[in-house]
Amino acid sequence: MQTNLSTDIKNTPRGREADAILRTCVHCGFCTATCPTYQLLGDELDGPRGRIYLIKQMLEGQPVTEKTRLHLDRCLTCRSCESTCPSGVKYSRLLDIGREMVAEKVPRTGTAYWTRLALKTLLPRRGLFTPAAALGKVFRPLMPSALASKLPDMPARGAWPIPVRARRMIALAGCVQPGLAPDINAATARVLDAAGISLVEADKAGCCGAVRCHLDDAAGGREDARRNIAAWWPLVEAGAEAIVVTASGCGVQVKDYGHLLKDDPEWRDKAERIGALARDVSEVVIAEKARLLPRLAKAGPAGRKLAFHSPCTLQHGMKIRGVVEELLVAAGFELTPVPDSHLCCGSAGTYSVLQPEISGKLLDNKLEALNTGAPEIIATANIGCLTHLQSGSLRPVRHWVELLAERLG
Repeated sequence: MQTNLSTDIKNTPRGREADAILRTCVHCGFCTATCPTYQLLGDELDGPRGRIYLIKQMLEGQPVTEKTRLHLDRCLTCRSCESTCPSGVKYSRLLDIGREMVAEKVPRTGTAYWTRLALKTLLPRRGLFTPAAALGKVFRPLMPSALASKLPDMPARGAWPIPVRARRMIALAGCVQPGLAPDINAATARVLDAAGISLVEADKAGCCGAVRCHLDDAAGGREDARRNIAAWWPLVEAGAEAIVVTASGCGVQVKDYGHLLKDDPEWRDKAERIGALARDVSEVVIAEKARLLPRLAKAGPAGRKLAFHSPCTLQHGMKIRGVVEELLVAAGFELTPVPDSHLCCGSAGTYSVLQPEISGKLLDNKLEALNTGAPEIIATANIGCLTHLQSGSLRPVRHWVELLAERLG
């Protein structure tokens, strides 16, 4: 794609990055075939190719309007297009640049502004969100159904093994997950303990930064990254082998810390190191399968049919495919077929709040696909997907690592 960027952006770091990305696009349109919003809405501007043109026009100095922002806002950032693109276009990074520029040129006002301010103030702060979620569950019968459905009952936090193993890894505590599903990290600690690894959390670490980055606050997202790096660094220097992330949406963000802070000379090298150490929990568990699979085999068949929803951040963002499924089969579950498994469930961080109509349609489609094989339970790998799916599902939805921990006893 030929470009002619305006002089005020052309020689800036984000201008050079955007120009390089735009030049890799060959207009083929393969991306539209796997774009959830294009499939639903049928509008070229609600597909990756159309959004790329909108961002290109903006970078070339053409006027930025509410319509520009509308079509960029409707993108789920699911990255399905990146899995399909034959040219390797880094669409999600271009979208981040485009959204950041739109926020500068056409500031939000009214309800849109205040809603995003509330979300990026409450969600990333675990000390605020966890008690708010607990209070919400108490008053759930009095809340609007759309909001009440976002607070499902999940297992309480189970035992966390004492960290006595010679090998040690760090868990991202996160922001909303401890308040909504507190046993996910504890279950991970139990699974890794069975593999001879102690899992610990750093007290001062928190939100990975994805929430703020996706809510017009890239600077805030970078601050979250710096705080986590500072909290983890002493443990890394003491020999921690990895940063284990149990929410795939956070995993994509932490693995990208090097890029996020590439223009910050004080933090760049540490960010690169942390990003290289970041592992989705499935990557860690599959690496220890020699120790874990024999124990799972002794447990025998689970006798339960299970449908696995692979989050977009897992299969498209981190390119991890088939690993969780292999582990669930090893744990004795019978996996049921899931048509169109590459498509997004509609959660996408805060998307289900900000774009409820589109999100709701995607949720209905995803649940229909997941229920095709009449499973007894649905499993996933991301807290946002988990709560979103549970809001519309009559079947229980769990994080797969919790099921693995139960099978290991």
